Amino acid sequence: MSAPGEDTFPCEDGEVEDMEASGSDEDEMEEEREDGAEEAKVYVPGLQPLQPGEELEMDRSAYRMYHECQTGAPCLSFDVLRDGEGDGREQFPLSMLLCAGTQADTALSNRLIVMRMHNLFGTEKAKEGEENNDEDSEDDDEDEEDEDKKPQMELAMMPHYGGINRVRVTQRGEQSLAAVWSEKGQVEIFDLQPQLEAVHSSAAMAAFVKRQKEATPLFSFSGHMTEGFAIDWSPKVPGRLVSGDCKKNIHVWEPREDGTSWQIDQRPFSSHTKSVEDLQWSPTEATVFASCSVDQSIRIWDTRAPPNSMLSANEAHSSDVNVISWNRSEPFLVSGGDDGHLKVWDLRQFQTGRPVATFKQHSAPITSVQWNPSDSSVYAASGADDVVSQWDLSVESCDVGARAEGVKDLPPQLLFLHQGQTEVKEIHWHPQIPGALISTALSGFNVFRTISV
Repeated sequence: MSAPGEDTFPCEDGEVEDMEASGSDEDEMEEEREDGAEEAKVYVPGLQPLQPGEELEMDRSAYRMYHECQTGAPCLSFDVLRDGEGDGREQFPLSMLLCAGTQADTALSNRLIVMRMHNLFGTEKAKEGEENNDEDSEDDDEDEEDEDKKPQMELAMMPHYGGINRVRVTQRGEQSLAAVWSEKGQVEIFDLQPQLEAVHSSAAMAAFVKRQKEATPLFSFSGHMTEGFAIDWSPKVPGRLVSGDCKKNIHVWEPREDGTSWQIDQRPFSSHTKSVEDLQWSPTEATVFASCSVDQSIRIWDTRAPPNSMLSANEAHSSDVNVISWNRSEPFLVSGGDDGHLKVWDLRQFQTGRPVATFKQHSAPITSVQWNPSDSSVYAASGADDVVSQWDLSVESCDVGARAEGVKDLPPQLLFLHQGQTEVKEIHWHPQIPGALISTALSGFNVFRTISV
């Protein structure tokens, strides 16, 4: 399944930007079939190469929603901001708030972005028996309806010196905070309130653009002495943060009562021997977090027992372990490595060093992984093979009936393979919109929900 080529364009601060909704020429496909052309086949990335002259066509019927957009310079990392519109919402049109950081060609060209996407409608199935020679008036009505259903996006961009490696957001009281790891070797905390106001009000946006200046952090920490990628906010203690760098060191941040500063122990947690790639707080224990590293290990730590880890799987992957995600309701971690493997770990058996499940579907390093926040057996992953995969661990081999030729050998737990982006870097489920997945890549953002989740 492939998304169509992107037809969007970069936009400046404050502009209301039309996002692109998916489209495919189904009438042409029907004509081809009538002319005796070959039936469309399921394409499984990694199993068969595309032949010369072959093109991937997006199957609209496989998506409940699909949109794409661009922000100018590509964003290596982003996070989803919770909004006040309620949980479990599925009715279209939908809206969402994201915070992202760019990786521009020059340090001065980077931006910390808050974006508001709204008027997001679902994919509409073509009406059966629709005639090509519709009345002109009907065409006009449809054009007006299409205009009403155009997705919209507002961007509030704040200049940031240096490319942004990773962004993570949290709520602390009334504050919306972003923790930013940048290539200049600092971890900075930003208050996103001015940007959030700007994307919700044209008057606030005008004022925001007028006073445009480089982002000033609430707080910054230079104690890592090098750049890094790993960072995570605690889900249990508002404002508590952990950050890890490319020299193997991890620091825990404790928020002070003033709400604008943090106490950081200068003595790092230091059992890793190489770069720390990702960090995840336990969703249930306030002092426990997990880390993964280029040294091929995954480690579990307790902030009350520095500086060494409590538990470790020393050869978790055969090469760098890039990303981890801690399940919100079950004692499971999922990890992704440079070896292209996805591994599921039961923390009750972690010390054995053996995962409870291993999947090899991606043909290149795993770049991101995350458990679905509302379904504890489902997770998604992205790889450097330009594929986003969705998985459900609750599916057993016996649950799967007759399968089409070409997909018989796929693991039954594999739900969906999404394509159409170049160099996918990070994915996130939306915590308030069931099944909605957002991915960022060199080619821009995709926002979609599949029929599988």
